[in-house]
Formats: sequence, C-alpha cells, structure tokens
Amino acid sequence: MSSEPLILLSDPDIGRPELEMVEEVLRSERVSAGAQVAAFEAAFAEYLGRRHAVAVASGTLGLLLCLRAYELREGDEVILSPYSWRQIGHALAWYGVQPVFADIDYYSGTLSLKGAGRLVTEKTRAILAGNTKGHPAAWSALREQADAAGVLLLEDSSEAIGSRYQERLVGNFGDCAIFDFSQPSALLCGDGGMVVTDDDEVASRLRQYASRSIAERISVVAAARPPLQAGMSDLQAALGLAQLARLDGILARRRQIEALYYEHMKSFEGIKDPYRAPEATEVHWFVYEVHLGTRFSRSSRDAIVEDLRAQGIEAASYCQPMHLQSYYRERGANRCPTAERVADRTLVLPFHPRLDEEEIAFIIETMKESSVHVGAGAAIY
Repeated sequence: MSSEPLILLSDPDIGRPELEMVEEVLRSERVSAGAQVAAFEAAFAEYLGRRHAVAVASGTLGLLLCLRAYELREGDEVILSPYSWRQIGHALAWYGVQPVFADIDYYSGTLSLKGAGRLVTEKTRAILAGNTKGHPAAWSALREQADAAGVLLLEDSSEAIGSRYQERLVGNFGDCAIFDFSQPSALLCGDGGMVVTDDDEVASRLRQYASRSIAERISVVAAARPPLQAGMSDLQAALGLAQLARLDGILARRRQIEALYYEHMKSFEGIKDPYRAPEATEVHWFVYEVHLGTRFSRSSRDAIVEDLRAQGIEAASYCQPMHLQSYYRERGANRCPTAERVADRTLVLPFHPRLDEEEIAFIIETMKESSVHVGAGAAIY
C-alpha cells in the first residue's frame, strides 16, 4: 500500500511566466502593498467586463467583506446552498447573520429555485447562489426571484472561472461575485480571491474594509471604516496575473483531460455525459466528479475512495454538506435531502493538466474493479 498518493487530486499548472513574474516581485522593493495587486485587479475586471475588482485574501473573506459593505445586520437571513467544495458561506457564521440552507437541483448541483423561493421571509436580505463544480446556476430566474423579493443576489464563482451562462462569463450575474484562487482552481494565486461588482460605492467600501493603502494610513477619513487586513500580497497578484494571461490555455488542457476521462469512463454500465443545462453554454469543471448509481451507498462510496488511495490515487468525496456539519446542525439547520443524497454517492478524481492517458486509464480501471469489489456492480450514472 502506498503511504503517499502517486497520482495527485490537484497539481498546479505553473510555468516559466509565473516563475519570472514572481521572481521579479521578489527582487523588487515591495512584496506587498505594491503595484501588482492593482494591476491584477484591473486585468481581472477587464477579463470579466465588470467595473470593479477587489483582491482579497480568500473567497470566504471576500464574502464577509460583501456582507459588511452591504451593511447586513445580526438577525438578517441569507439563503444559500449547503453543497459546495469551497463553502465560502462560512463567512455568514463569522459575520453573525443567519444562514438558511435551501436544497439543490439534482442534475446541476446548483441552488434549487423552488427550494430558495420557499424560504424567503421578511428577514431575508440576500440569496447566495454558486456556480457549483463549474456549472452555472440558473441566473436569469435567480435574478427575477431576487428582484421580486427585493433582496441582494450574491454570486459564488469560486469554482467556475471561465464558465459561461447564456454566453456570458460567470461572475457577471450577482450584485457582487466572489472568486477564490486556491487549489484546485484553474487560476491559482496560492491563496487569495477577488470580489467583482459594478457598484462604485460598494467597491469603495470593499477596498476600505479589505486593507489600508500606505497613503491612507494616516487618513482620518479612511479610519472611519477599520480594515480587516484581508488584502492580497504582490506575490500572489503576480502569480495571478501570469495565470490570467495563460487562462485560455490552462482551460483548454483541462478540457482535454475531461475528454480522456469520458472516453475511459464509457467502460462503465450506464455512463452518461456530464450534465449541462441548455443555458450553460460553456462549463469548465472545477473537479472531475463522478456520480455513483443508486445501488451505491455512502459506505460503498467511501470504500471506493479508500481502494483508490491504496493504489496511490488521491480521491475524495466532493463535499460534506454544510447543513450536516456540527456547527450548523446544532443550530437547527434545514434538512436538504437532495444535497444529502447526491453527496453520499459522489466522489472526485484527480483532475489537472499533468495527467496523461495512461494514468487516467489506471484510475478508471481501479475504480471499476473497486465498484465490483464493494458489491454494487460496475454501474455509474
């Protein structure tokens, strides 16, 4: 049995441009509070076509700053899905507003419109919807729902950079949208994230709450909004700039890996193409997720993950739904039966540009043998 995985779940796509840009910062007089952060923000805003991009230390801190910028208060409610790898919704607990969990759509894994609609009350201040695993949420209907209820629509795009909904890049649908650039994202900064918005005042508040520039450190006016020191370093921004310049190529290589997986997955009974809603005009998967058939249970899913690891293949369940985690369960979180059912039969496989076809064939053959071994038969749906 291998003590360390030989085939990693995630392996960053870092090349010469990234190394050169980071080295340039290391040789400069500033590794933080320098010019690279502003350059990355400007480039990212231009990439999306939004007015403002504010670099932050993580997606979770990005959401926390959004809550502050929109002046949510204790007792306010935010509706969100519990089904996510990133789970940036933990910011709600840190900030002190009430998370209200709505179930997911069985096929896309994104927030259920009906589920969210049933939970809107006079206390609801926002709906937080995510582009889960890279698949865009139903943004047109969500916008109608949020506008009808008079609440904010916040977009969690931490798993979906490059995906498109009705031909528009994700990150363009929320009043604010939040990205995260830690592994296994296609665009990596080591850690870090970005909040984008078209609202000038909200952007100003986000910047003031995120960090204080050197010029502002003795400003009486700026001190009216104490910063969280949740900004990004120039080292991270330099890495992000290089990755953003190469993003099309990074995503293209990930599509090739996805295609190889699908070719080898055809050996399973009942295999289907990954689900894409008609409005999801481009989907860039965050992880390579496999849904096991109804004959599988959570324990048999876990046994397959362990069998893969025993062969040196790093695999994992997609997520532990937030509403089942002890912090939220002890506080009376809603049940979300679809999210629970999907999570119990879902696992993720290695997915990164350094994989080759031989490794993918080995991964799939190992999983196939394991599925027979656990007694469920080689069926994946």
